[in-house]
Amino acid sequence: MNDPIGDMLTRIRNSQMRGKSTVLVPASKMRVRVLNVLADEGYIRGFEETTGKDGHPAIEVSLKYYEGEPVIREMKRVSKPGRRVYLSVKDIPVVRQGLGVSIVSTSKGVMSDATARSQNIGGEVLCTVF
Repeated sequence: MNDPIGDMLTRIRNSQMRGKSTVLVPASKMRVRVLNVLADEGYIRGFEETTGKDGHPAIEVSLKYYEGEPVIREMKRVSKPGRRVYLSVKDIPVVRQGLGVSIVSTSKGVMSDATARSQNIGGEVLCTVF
């Protein structure tokens, strides 16, 4: 697998289209950090580290719905393995006039765009969520 974050976003997107309540993704520290931001911003109910069917560590993500519709309407990977996107704090994009969130990997950890702006830190824009 070349893009673990992109794989996780695709699994979440596909599970929400099927109306699933949970989705199982392989575990990694970066995935956990991205899921922490998604949980803090209210896009998922939460997640729990478990063991998959094959015995490898996995993460069970609890998806969130509102009136039968998924809370996450759109997820896009910005920085990809073939093209990394690093932006300064003043260039971090505002997603849908502030209704969405950009997830940024900074020198002080993975955080939302609002947190990065408040701490005056730029970094790699991993993805945008609306």
